Amino acid sequence: MMMASRILTKVNGVSKGFFCRPQNPLKDSTSMIYSKPPRNQIGALQSFFVMSVFAVAMLAPAAWILHHLPEYRQRSRQKPRT
Repeated sequence: MMMASRILTKVNGVSKGFFCRPQNPLKDSTSMIYSKPPRNQIGALQSFFVMSVFAVAMLAPAAWILHHLPEYRQRSRQKPRT
């Protein structure tokens, strides 16, 4: 009987501390949240221009390689000069 009461007190102590809220809650990080509007508004035309430049910069090398792929294949089939 005494053993069962010790086990129950340990289980109750663990479950109480485990399921309850922590005594010291985390501090709110309100310093990272900005409530003001941005200084410089970015328009739709500027966004479109930047996104199109980014897309061209990423896709141009791949397009160049795919366009010249037949030339690269012909070079590999030719026998090297000796």
